[in-house]
Amino acid sequence: MTAPLPFATDLAPVTREDWLKLVDGVLKGAPYDKRLVTRTAEGLALDALPVRKANAQPVAGRAAGAPWTISARVDQPDPAAANAQAIEDLEGGASGLTLVFASSPAAHGFGLPGGAPLGHILGGVMLDLIGVRLESGRFRGRENALAYADLVAERDLDPAALDVSFGLDPLADLAAVGAAPMPWAMLSHRVAETAALLKARGFSGPLLRADGAVHHAAGATDAQELAAVLAAAVAYLRALETGGFPLEEAARRIDVALTADVNQIATIAKFRAIRLLWGAVLREAGLPETPLKVHATTAWRSLTRRDPYVNLLRGTIAAFAAGVGGADSLTVLPFTQALGLPDAQARRLARNTQLILLEESQLHRVADPSAGAGAVEAHTDGLAGAAWELFRAIERQGGLADALESGWWPGEIAAARDRRARDIATRKEPLTGTSEFPILGQGVPEVLAPVPARENPPTDKALAPHRLAEPFEALRDAAEQAGNPHVFLATLGPIAAFTARAGFAKALFEAGGLGVTVTDGYAGLDDVVAAFAVSGTPVACLASSDEIYAADATAAATALKNAGAAQVWLAGRGGEHEAAWRAAGVDGFISAGCDVLAALTEAHAALRIGGR
Repeated sequence: MTAPLPFATDLAPVTREDWLKLVDGVLKGAPYDKRLVTRTAEGLALDALPVRKANAQPVAGRAAGAPWTISARVDQPDPAAANAQAIEDLEGGASGLTLVFASSPAAHGFGLPGGAPLGHILGGVMLDLIGVRLESGRFRGRENALAYADLVAERDLDPAALDVSFGLDPLADLAAVGAAPMPWAMLSHRVAETAALLKARGFSGPLLRADGAVHHAAGATDAQELAAVLAAAVAYLRALETGGFPLEEAARRIDVALTADVNQIATIAKFRAIRLLWGAVLREAGLPETPLKVHATTAWRSLTRRDPYVNLLRGTIAAFAAGVGGADSLTVLPFTQALGLPDAQARRLARNTQLILLEESQLHRVADPSAGAGAVEAHTDGLAGAAWELFRAIERQGGLADALESGWWPGEIAAARDRRARDIATRKEPLTGTSEFPILGQGVPEVLAPVPARENPPTDKALAPHRLAEPFEALRDAAEQAGNPHVFLATLGPIAAFTARAGFAKALFEAGGLGVTVTDGYAGLDDVVAAFAVSGTPVACLASSDEIYAADATAAATALKNAGAAQVWLAGRGGEHEAAWRAAGVDGFISAGCDVLAALTEAHAALRIGGR
């Protein structure tokens, strides 16, 4: 008879030391901190085997069982089409609307026109049953907020009963434009005056917003985004107090917006961290902790135009993380947003991503489900600490307005963007479907209108948006305009010897729009040279094993150069043979960790793509 299995409670607890013993056997002497400790852009060291946080308490956020608001983005430039868009979204499951005006930095070439007839755009929309958010930009928050307030009065609705976030955010406008129409002292007085007008008209919800989207889209790290949001919120707290609001009420009149990105743990941690940071501010101000409304929007900078279907996965991960992190409302950018104005199908998928997470996965049932998890807690605490120090640095600059106008904060973000750009170029931070595993000749989904050319930033201090994939996309565009030239793959030896590096080379060159054909190999060097001669391309790449390279790479490179190759690459590292191989005709080496963008740019030049 089989012995009964012990209950889980009868088993001895598994300690970190037990896990480390197992890991040591896999690492086989490799240093743990080199293989299983990750360094983030903020300099945080994240252990792959974190200890569970004892006695952890949930971070107070969205209540258990309360679903977040599915806030659909309304950005149609035509008012009638915008109205149809809003109605379709609400009938399709959205529970809120984000009105994105063309002046908003998040409009990306589209958006509701200035002075748009809100009564027409929101015709048939029952404002007392949904959440509404305004995203204005370019210092037009006041006029749009008052226009919405006028609409509420026209419909004889109770302002105090409405779920509306007016989104007055002059500091985000300053960040996006790079200059303000008046000194900050006057601007802060004006925003407090507008808030007082809205309060007098009976609106009881958030009036001012600290939004991190413009910082994130320009390249900010998670800690930088948190610090900028916190600095803006504190500036607004001071402005409202100076404008006559009791400090405790002023705290309730501010909401925040953060970006949900593709790193799941980091996004969960960021949304938890903002509540810890705001709680610290309230304690410093001698105020009781009050709930902070946090909105999430999936990341613009992580969207790709190439293989855009992957954006559906990016949006799902980001939405999941924002929901688990406690966001009160969430906007998922349609997967074709980087291509142009999304059509009904793309918008439907953006809505349904959230509906599945809420209604089928029941993701909202538990408040802060990651509380106590070692990885999340460590990342939350690390981000909160790093953001707090950055916030203090901003305050030492005189506050966010001064930090922006002096150019110090744009410089800090530019430095972070440059560091990430190096990781993108070397594929340390890979972009699936763009820098990794590209598909040449893939069809492009339909959009209602193509994305317009991006305008130059108004000033050199403006925080301009940049998508991570843009450098690779530019190469792909240029290659397509040239008819997708190809690179000849000179495979040496048997198929088992060259398959791995041939596949690597193929994926690398295709990331730049250059076609590569992998054959079953050649009988000898003469056949390689003969095939190259009829290939019609001046660029070749050797692919084989280290052993075969040591014996044949020199002869192969020389033969290809003699056959007319303008450029010869070798898939692998040069090592001790690099000087000899270069002397024989090898122009460059491609391997894991190399600067892929630089290599592709050189290949484009040899192929005379784009007039290079």
